Amino acid sequence: MSKAFTRETEGDQVDEDDEPGLPPLPAGSRNYMTPGGHARLRAELLQLMDEERPQVVETVHWAAKNGDRSENGDYLYGKKRLREIDRRIRFLTKRLEIAEVVDPSVHHGEDQIFFGATVTYADERGEERTITILGIDEADSAQGQVSWISPVARALLKARVGDEARLVTPSGVHAIEVMAVDYPAPAAGKA
Repeated sequence: MSKAFTRETEGDQVDEDDEPGLPPLPAGSRNYMTPGGHARLRAELLQLMDEERPQVVETVHWAAKNGDRSENGDYLYGKKRLREIDRRIRFLTKRLEIAEVVDPSVHHGEDQIFFGATVTYADERGEERTITILGIDEADSAQGQVSWISPVARALLKARVGDEARLVTPSGVHAIEVMAVDYPAPAAGKA
């Protein structure tokens, strides 16, 4: 029998809907995100479904009519791109279905750390860092954003300005002190 028709073992199987680089959601938890993060994911989903996918389908259809598909670059690339788009659409759909939108501006003016807070903390050496606690799908570490499931976010959640939290890292347990907490101001008309 051809190897192409053999079944993969369970250890070799990969969920094709997983996005590389994004951590999975903890079992049984919600997919918390800010209104802005939800809007960005929804806009991406709509753009893929309404614009990009139809264009690629049209290109693949045109390329398929041109004869030999085995050496047809437009056809081969188009089919590959179509699989990538479909995988991303499935991923975004699943994440948006379980999304719980949390507006951090409801905590504006508070000094306790909740989802959506921008927190300045100092480590044991006195070095200060500022992070914003966001959803898994919207956090960008290059922008000083961390997901709510990250070790530093878990250590800081529910702490207040002046509190000392314990951050567990591979190199040991470190004390960090909360210096400041900030939330975005409520939008005009929401206050």
